[in-house]
Amino acid sequence: MFDLKAILRPNIAALVPYSSARDDFKGNAEIYLDANENSLGSSVSTHVLNRYPDPLQLKVKEKLSKVKGVNPVNIFLGNGSDEAIDILIRAFCGPGKDNIIILPPTYGMYEVAAKINDVAIKAVNLTKDAQLDIAGINAATDKNTKLIFVCTPNNPTGDLINKKDIEYLLKDFNGVVVVDEAYIDFADEPSMLTDLKKHPNLVVMQTFSKAWGLAGLRVGMAFASAEIISVMNKIKAPYNVGELAQRLIIQALENEEGVKKMVNTLKNERAVLLQKLPSFSFVKEILPSQANFLLVKTTSPDKLYDYLIDNNVVVRNRSKLPLCEGGLRITVGTPEENKKLLSFLTAFEKTLSK
Repeated sequence: MFDLKAILRPNIAALVPYSSARDDFKGNAEIYLDANENSLGSSVSTHVLNRYPDPLQLKVKEKLSKVKGVNPVNIFLGNGSDEAIDILIRAFCGPGKDNIIILPPTYGMYEVAAKINDVAIKAVNLTKDAQLDIAGINAATDKNTKLIFVCTPNNPTGDLINKKDIEYLLKDFNGVVVVDEAYIDFADEPSMLTDLKKHPNLVVMQTFSKAWGLAGLRVGMAFASAEIISVMNKIKAPYNVGELAQRLIIQALENEEGVKKMVNTLKNERAVLLQKLPSFSFVKEILPSQANFLLVKTTSPDKLYDYLIDNNVVVRNRSKLPLCEGGLRITVGTPEENKKLLSFLTAFEKTLSK
């Protein structure tokens, strides 16, 4: 049975969070003389930025709750999903004592954040069909395992992880299962947000960087029980999401239809690439993808990567990772960008015959 208090670090459980001026007073006032802001205004005229932003982003969460169907008390907003990853590790893992489980090949920040916090990492590779090795995870789990990070659709392979396997972990594991859904908007299967009430140890992460096209704002989302969100809010920096970011996120949330159109366009372009890439002789395999990228296994990954760089096209070389041998991760671009990519691949193929 999952018990939040049993896995929470004692110093975090006892932590009294920093109380900012905007925590002490909530609401609207005519005169603000509480936070040592510049009362004369800001150095730019476009926006009023001399005031600190809402530390809990309440207006954003109210809007977001309607879009995601999740109560505001179950939402954490951070400086990218990376902040949520770091906070979860700091909340539950004692430095030099506890460990997390990651499932390579996967998003690299889980490992980086753990190392920064002096938390041990247990890596259990995905199976050959890029699914969870449940037996391996069970064997790796011990009394000091506090978090399991599951990326679905997985980065860099692009495939969805079997939901039944994730549900098994949620029921069997007494720690926290973090399901990273950064690419879920491009998938044909629904989010696990609807499972939050069933599993008190589930944390679902999403982002505004991908489908919403707001990578430059650096705003990530985490959804969990009110108890876990409360812990995360205790640890976060007082004003971790800036005023401009909050305003622009609210604008974005009013444009759901525009986001859906972009997602559909990218999914259509993904289909075009899936149709045309296998015709190249150097393409060995393309992994099934539910994301906005494809992992393309090739006979000459380094040579092809360099060739594309020389032609001002940047992809990601993932060929050294497990399950990704020979693989380049190619983001689905605009229709025009994809046409140019295909033309460069045609030109590259000609160089191989010389």
